[in-house]
Amino acid sequence: MSGKTVRRKVTRISLDGVSPDHRVTLRADVLAAEEPLGIRIGGEAVNLTMRTPGDDLDLVAGFLFAEGIITGGADLAEIRVCDGTACGHAGHDGLGNIADVRLAEGGGPAPRRNFLTTSACGVCGKASAAELFVRKSFDLSQDHVVTRASLLAELPDRMRDAQRVFASTGGLHAACAFTADGDLLCLREDVGRHNAVDKVIGWALRSGRLPLSGQVLLVSGRASFELVSKAVLAGFPVLAAVSAPSSLAAELAGENGLTLVGFLRGGSMNVYTEPQRVVPG
Repeated sequence: MSGKTVRRKVTRISLDGVSPDHRVTLRADVLAAEEPLGIRIGGEAVNLTMRTPGDDLDLVAGFLFAEGIITGGADLAEIRVCDGTACGHAGHDGLGNIADVRLAEGGGPAPRRNFLTTSACGVCGKASAAELFVRKSFDLSQDHVVTRASLLAELPDRMRDAQRVFASTGGLHAACAFTADGDLLCLREDVGRHNAVDKVIGWALRSGRLPLSGQVLLVSGRASFELVSKAVLAGFPVLAAVSAPSSLAAELAGENGLTLVGFLRGGSMNVYTEPQRVVPG
């Protein structure tokens, strides 16, 4: 088992405003941890994902929900996270490198993926393009929540202030669930964008909060197809990103009634779909 950060000695080279004799120094640096997590169902390996250790119970639950292996908390009998020697109950952070899942009797279809998922890929292992398209779990068209643009503009700073691991490493993505009034409900960090979102969804599933109606999902990077897909699956009516969306992400958001906000920086933003949920002022 390990933590969310790793210390490593580095050679620091400074070129500006430093005398030649002091341009090279040795120092300790803090890196975001990236380690494998094997997911087993009933003892059978189904996936190996690269992630930042911590909140692994949420990650596994969110992954299983996003893959359609479970449809809710009732399908999960137990998740145990261990170091691979003997699977006992994990601590509050669920640190370990093997997650052993026991489904409720008769719960969950057979998984369709069975190989490495990198921290950069959330759709690796899909057998066909048709498998990429999201299944609708909740009808977002019935969610009439409204939020103010000025409030959305404040959320990236609120997210950054709450990112404890990012503050020490500068190397993690974050995903947050906010209320439409800007209250932070959940923040999760990971080296993978999709993992951070899975952790938020897993938190919601395990705490009985799905669907996340009336809530805003904020992500620290770009809005990709996979993140839009996960937002729709979890019932978020609004997905906001500090960077750009892809064309397929915008198309999927529009087809499913999701409000997609991109380039959420400073005092401006682009609303790509369902703009009626974001009011000026």
